[in-house]
Amino acid sequence: MIDTSRNEPLGRREQAILAGVVLPHHDSQADDPLEELRGLVKTAGLKVVGSLLQKRRQIDVATYLGAGKVTELKELAQAHEADVVVFDNDLDPAQTRNLERELNVKVIDRTEVILDIFATHARTHEAHLQVELAQLEYAMPRLKRMWTHLSRYKGGIGLRGPGEKQLEEDRRLVGHRISELKSKLAKIQARKEREVASRALVPKVSLVGYTNAGKSTLMNALTDADVLVEDKLFATLDTRTRRWKLKGGGHVLLSDTVGFIRDLPHSLVASFKATLEEARQADLLLHVVDASSPIAEEQIRAVKQVLAELELDDHPTLLVLNKADRAPDQSYLDVLRAHHADSVITSAAKGMGLDRLEAAVRDALAERSVEAEIEVDLADGRTQSYLARHAEIRDRIYTADRVRIVCRLPRRCADSLRDHGIDVQLGVPALRAS
Repeated sequence: MIDTSRNEPLGRREQAILAGVVLPHHDSQADDPLEELRGLVKTAGLKVVGSLLQKRRQIDVATYLGAGKVTELKELAQAHEADVVVFDNDLDPAQTRNLERELNVKVIDRTEVILDIFATHARTHEAHLQVELAQLEYAMPRLKRMWTHLSRYKGGIGLRGPGEKQLEEDRRLVGHRISELKSKLAKIQARKEREVASRALVPKVSLVGYTNAGKSTLMNALTDADVLVEDKLFATLDTRTRRWKLKGGGHVLLSDTVGFIRDLPHSLVASFKATLEEARQADLLLHVVDASSPIAEEQIRAVKQVLAELELDDHPTLLVLNKADRAPDQSYLDVLRAHHADSVITSAAKGMGLDRLEAAVRDALAERSVEAEIEVDLADGRTQSYLARHAEIRDRIYTADRVRIVCRLPRRCADSLRDHGIDVQLGVPALRAS
C-alpha cells in the first residue's frame, strides 16, 4: 500500500530495513537468521533494502538493540531512505515508541508483519473476522502509540485490513468490538464442529505443517483439487476439504489447512481455531515438511509447538518429508529419516512417493479400526452399500433372509451403525469360511 504522506510515485513499494537480535539460546541453523523474515516481508509486499543483526547476551529494555546499534540502524535507514524498519523479534509498545523516536521511521515487529499478511490474504467472511480479532487484540495495548503516529505513518504494512478502521477507536469501542468478534467466531466454531461431525462416517485426514511446505501441492496431487498453489508464505488461509479416492478402494476426506510458522502469534492461533476444526477432528494428521530446507528440524519443532497449543500434540500423526526432489543431496533426507524413522518421503510436485504415502495412510487408519461381524437383512441395501464403501470385507455368510458380514472398519463407523440400531459384534476371533 502507498504511503500517501510521503508523496511517493505510484507503484513504489515501501522500502524496509530488517533488524534482529540473536540471543545465546537462539538455536537456528540457518545461514541467515533473517531469512524467514525476508520471506515474510516479501510476501507482505515490501522491498528489502538493508539489514542489521546484533548478537547480545540480553535485550535492551528500552530499545531492544544496544545504543550503538540503534545509531547504526538510523544511519542505515537514512542512507537507504527506508520507510519502515521491521524487527524479527516481538517488541513491546514502549520499545516500538522509543525506536520510532530515535529512528524517525515507522517500526513494526514480526507479529505485525504476519497479521498484515493474513489481512491481505483473507478471502472469506470467517477469515476476515479471525484476522480482525487478532489485529485488535494485538493493537489494544498499542492504541496510544498508534493514535500518536497515525498522522505520520498513514496506511502501509501494519495498518491494512479490517484493523485499520478500528485503530482510531477508543479502548472502550475496541473492547466492545473484540467481544462482538469473539461471539461471532464462537458461533462459527459451533457450526464448524457440527459440520465436521456430520461427516464422521468417512475417515478424515488433515494436512498440517510449516507454511510453504507444499501442503496445497500435495493435496492437488492426491485429489485433483485444483487448490491455489503459490510460492509464498500463507497462500492458504481457509481450510479446503476434498475427497481422496484411494487406489486400493474406498476414500477419505482430505483437508488442507493454514500453514504454521515459528512464533505464530497466540492471538492468531486462538482466532483460527474454527478454521482448524478439520484438523482437530481428523483421524490422522499428515505433518508435511519441506525436506529440502536446512532448518527442517526447526520447522518440525515449531509445528509441534502450535499443535500442542491446539491440544493436538497426542493426535495420530504421520510425518511426510516433501520436496525431496529439491534436496541439495541425499544426506538431507538420510538425516531426517534417521531422526524420523516412520516418515514417508515424497515430492508432490513430481508425483514421487504418493503410492507409499497412501499405503502408510491406510496402515495408520487401520490401527484405529476394529474387526467386526455385522448382521443385517438381505434387503438392507443401504447398510451393505455403506460397508462396501467404508469397510474391508473379509467374508459374507448368508441365511434365508439375513447376511452376516465379517469385516474390518473404523471404530467410529461401528459406533455409528450401532447408534442406528444395527447389530454389530466387535472382536471377531477368526475369519470364517465362505
